[in-house]
Amino acid sequence: MTHAHAPYDDDRPLSRLLSGPEPDPAGDAGHPEPPPRVGFFTDTSVCIGCKACEVACKEWNALPEDGLKLSGMSYDNTQELGASTWRHVAFVEQTRPAPVPAPDGRTELPLAGDGGGSGADPGGEGGGMRWLMSSDVCKHCTHAACLDVCPTGSLFRTEFGTVVVQEDICNGCGYCVPACPYGVIEQRPSDGRAFKCTLCYDRLGAGQEPACAKACPTESIQFGPLDELRERAALRVDQLHEAGVGEARLYGHDPEDGVGGDGAFFLLLDEPEVYGLPPDPVVTTRDLPAMWKHAGAAALALAGGLALSFALPGRRGSR
Repeated sequence: MTHAHAPYDDDRPLSRLLSGPEPDPAGDAGHPEPPPRVGFFTDTSVCIGCKACEVACKEWNALPEDGLKLSGMSYDNTQELGASTWRHVAFVEQTRPAPVPAPDGRTELPLAGDGGGSGADPGGEGGGMRWLMSSDVCKHCTHAACLDVCPTGSLFRTEFGTVVVQEDICNGCGYCVPACPYGVIEQRPSDGRAFKCTLCYDRLGAGQEPACAKACPTESIQFGPLDELRERAALRVDQLHEAGVGEARLYGHDPEDGVGGDGAFFLLLDEPEVYGLPPDPVVTTRDLPAMWKHAGAAALALAGGLALSFALPGRRGSR
């Protein structure tokens, strides 16, 4: 089935459509009475780095393998998201000091992937190490710059609020690649077409959850209505803070952020940069209205200058 990115029908200014809070992206894309927007909440505090999500994604979507050579980057042999890697499990090894008792006598909550006592550095003074693991994926942004710059309609907004590439009408222009603030979408070297996570659009249409969430053994990847996931994530952060894990935070959940909130957001245990995520992503098409305004002003000024030059009396005739 072929879909096209439907034009907006309302009278809102273009700047409002390209940035800011957007409660109903599917409806604004032309889908009448769409179902609730769905997405992913990835709780990295319970990710064990098993890569079941990577395997399930490849199997269901028939993605080619990425090469079997070791990358030298810990246990991470895929390194980043790409045209053939729609799920990527990051492994971050950290050294850290021994847990410090809280004022009420509690200590830090042992986390999945935490080195704890078994991973302690015998040469340190009570120090240790921990693994930070996170399954990364396309964010299915509320304001998706990849979709906004696509000249063929290959990228479209589904009725579930997700963003999907139709590879059969992709012309390989590559405009979507630099437009993505997360560096998610990529072209395949073999034919130049762009690919990325579809959030298993075919499975959603059949009432099934995405393959990666289905395969996750610890429920680190949770799928469901986006509003419910945001509520669940906020409760999880409160739980971790009460347990002494003060560094727990959400990433990509806020509709007021630079992309209008992500359809796939994360609970992190450190700064976003540690996981290879941009700290403050902004939709790259946000400033297009201002750019066109300045370009129009410059064109008018140039036209005015040309008109003035022709209006002045010629010096040749006065000699």
